[in-house]
Amino acid sequence: MTTRTAARSLDWTNTLFIATAHLLGLVGVFWLIFADFHWQTLVLAFVWLVFASLSITGGYHRLFSHPTYKARWPLRLFYLLFGAAGVQNSALKWSYDHRIHHAKTDTHDDPYNIGQGFWWAHIAWILYRDDREIEPAKVRDLLDDPLVRFQHKFYVPLAILFGAVLPFCLGLLWGDPWGALFVAGFLRLILQWHATFSVNSFTHMIGSQPYSTRSSARDSFLAALITMGEGYHNFHHKFQADYRNGVRWYHFDPTKWWVYTLSKVGLTRDLRRTSKERIENARKAVASGMG
Repeated sequence: MTTRTAARSLDWTNTLFIATAHLLGLVGVFWLIFADFHWQTLVLAFVWLVFASLSITGGYHRLFSHPTYKARWPLRLFYLLFGAAGVQNSALKWSYDHRIHHAKTDTHDDPYNIGQGFWWAHIAWILYRDDREIEPAKVRDLLDDPLVRFQHKFYVPLAILFGAVLPFCLGLLWGDPWGALFVAGFLRLILQWHATFSVNSFTHMIGSQPYSTRSSARDSFLAALITMGEGYHNFHHKFQADYRNGVRWYHFDPTKWWVYTLSKVGLTRDLRRTSKERIENARKAVASGMG
């Protein structure tokens, strides 16, 4: 056992919930195969997956953790409600952990330090109690947002409502409430979890480092495919203030396209971009062995 895990006790609430969610996700697979199939249930699961995923990538990550753009309150509320459906903690706690990750990457203080091994970074860190208090100074901008405070206070009921109750109720419309719960609620959830977790694990182990070699972060096109564009992690660690992760025009980054498109209708603004000169200088530094 590592020093970090030895110093922390198992969080039985998280452990039992994650185990139960995986079992119910498997029930969703069997439901699709052996129960009365409803295409509406699959559509609902896809919509919930997209909404909840964008709320993590575009909201929790690129808006709240790194203020790479500004968003009007209806969009922030959307992120917070469907982010709760992603069951990855409140935006405040998620962002706090993520800011620590960037400040302390690959060190003992990194919450999902890849130096502790693949499984620690991927999911095991969630299974252990984290008794650290949120330091207000590190998330003062988020504490000033009443919507973020509201979601943090009512995170658990919001997660239940948007992650389970609403899919169940919508399933009543076509006579498949349990299928909607198992498939759009739990199967969708575990797929989203492991996509998100892959950024903490795979993109700190596998991929290229064109912008910096000073941390374990790497660019992975395959990870980008399953994470709405979050796989370009080497670029992100080097230029975390940029709203784009996939900076090239051909990079698969739906979150970037989403944020940019919403800027055209006034829901987002002040999109921050790293200059081409800085990006090319970073690439040259890596090529010369100085990056």
